[in-house]
Amino acid sequence: MLTSVIVPTLNNQAQLPVTLRQLADQPDIELIVVDGGSDDLSADIARQVTPYVFVSHPNRARQLNEGARHATGDILLFLQPGSFLLPGALLEIQRRMVAASAVGGAFDLHLDSPRRIFRTLERSYSRRARFWRLPRGEQGVFVWRQVFQRIGGFPDVPILEDMALARRLRGAGRLTFICEGLVASALRWNTHGPLKTALVDIWLNALAAVGAPPRQLRRVYDGWMRSVLVDDVNQRAQPAKARAVEREHDPMK
Repeated sequence: MLTSVIVPTLNNQAQLPVTLRQLADQPDIELIVVDGGSDDLSADIARQVTPYVFVSHPNRARQLNEGARHATGDILLFLQPGSFLLPGALLEIQRRMVAASAVGGAFDLHLDSPRRIFRTLERSYSRRARFWRLPRGEQGVFVWRQVFQRIGGFPDVPILEDMALARRLRGAGRLTFICEGLVASALRWNTHGPLKTALVDIWLNALAAVGAPPRQLRRVYDGWMRSVLVDDVNQRAQPAKARAVEREHDPMK
């Protein structure tokens, strides 16, 4: 059984080798990378590992759909740059898909950071994904290719494309979740702060639930993250002594 692993990239040259090198020599893998017009060496790095490198608009939903359009595998697995599959994970996907008669599924969330706060976030996100049957992109969503084609793939939206696909999958049949097998990059969380990132995710999903248009959600997300980056720059500019005092009063920083 062939699995097509699809990785979207946009200026991910630092994270991409972690994901691609582990997959290059694995059997029964079709490795597809779709670049969104990177300014760095992402596309060149991908071409050193796989001949299946394509260029698309810088929109994750469109990139993933483009990769799926070229895929020939029985199962599609969508991985974000920096994700790392543990040994046996691909075989477990195949086993669970068949045994559970599932249309798709995902892994529980595991992030590559030793900070204890991430363990709490991992449990929270994983339980919510299982309860609502709405896995996120960081969880490595997998689906039968024929099912993906039947439900129309990813909706053409500028944000929350993972949740939109999950809703389509939920309506198509049973989803299965695998406890371990994938470690996702914590870069986004470390860059913007784990609590702030979680709050932004909650706020965006709440807005989406009441019908906010995707373009508005994109503006909200970009505005939040830009303000966080400005705060981070100001934080780094503080004297070292002031930062040390602040950490004493806030152990989460």
